[in-house]
Amino acid sequence: MILILIEFLRTLHFKIPTVFEYYSFRMSMAAITSLVLTIFYGKVFIKKLYELKIGQPIRKEECPKLGELHQKKEGVPTMGGVLILFSMLVSLMLWMDLAHPFTWILLATTLVLGTLGAVDDFLKLKGKNSRGLSGRKKFICQTLFALFLAFYLLGPYATQYGMHMSWLYVPFVKGPVIYFHGALVILLVLFWVCVINGTSNAVNLTDGLDGLAAGNLIMVASSLAIIAFVTNHFSISHYLNIQYIEGSGEIAIYLSSLVGGCLGFLWYNSHPAQVIMGDTGSLALGGIIGVSSVLLRRELLLVIIGGVFVAEALSVIIQVGSFKLRNKKRVFLCAPLHHHFEYLGWPETKVVLRFWIVGFLLSVVGILSLKFQ
Repeated sequence: MILILIEFLRTLHFKIPTVFEYYSFRMSMAAITSLVLTIFYGKVFIKKLYELKIGQPIRKEECPKLGELHQKKEGVPTMGGVLILFSMLVSLMLWMDLAHPFTWILLATTLVLGTLGAVDDFLKLKGKNSRGLSGRKKFICQTLFALFLAFYLLGPYATQYGMHMSWLYVPFVKGPVIYFHGALVILLVLFWVCVINGTSNAVNLTDGLDGLAAGNLIMVASSLAIIAFVTNHFSISHYLNIQYIEGSGEIAIYLSSLVGGCLGFLWYNSHPAQVIMGDTGSLALGGIIGVSSVLLRRELLLVIIGGVFVAEALSVIIQVGSFKLRNKKRVFLCAPLHHHFEYLGWPETKVVLRFWIVGFLLSVVGILSLKFQ
């Protein structure tokens, strides 16, 4: 919107400083906008959730001890992700280039996966289905969206902006490694489906302790925003031997708004939480991270930067696999991984803080990988 306004004012012969068009300026303003909106409307929003009795249910089937550990969380308002997504969408409309395809891709990701998460939360809260949408239904919806995105990126987008989407990049390795063409494109599409679905669901699994998911999202999104910013700069990208991607600065702007929104959300979500993100936020924000990594051609780097999310998802996969294949034997005391440490006697705040530290270190390693290649 700001770019449209600038162009309009210039047609009226107003002198508008070019700083308003800089990606760095718009990144900063997007973060500030999301932060201020989330904090400003947070108190009213939480009050409304209490009035609507949108409280968090505690699941005790898999890990009965969690009922005791998390008793105080019973009834805490959920669907707080609506607040984050609202502030991000306002930032998108104000500070991003509405003519660039990346803007519309990220908008679609937010709306589609945010709606999917909201439906899941709604069904859980209303008791129509105590577990919400089935895993199969969520997977199908996520996969259909990922397939549609892949079709666009490898079709209309590639025709206009080039074939760089068909290359695979590996951390710490200079230049692209594999070029997907012909029948190999199917493997690339399946890879993208795994990245987008996996990241979306991994963040959802991580959202189990006060501030855990939001704090790690801030670090992952900040790292990807920096990568998106340098990828958009021809000279810097050439110096770092990374692919220059026209307009990737728009991704940096949206990721900055995600950082601001999550920072504002932590104002209310830090221990003891006044509101919980819910599937509305976790599925959408995880999906945005996954889609951003695809657009930046940094899917494998996301495994490093988002290592905390990867570990959480793997812990569930290992636990379920062990339970089914080893005669109901478990590897962890409880899954996802953060609950395992709670069972060991770690206080919730210690688990969250240490996971944040690990997430920060992995983010630093991910950024440094751009130089050491």
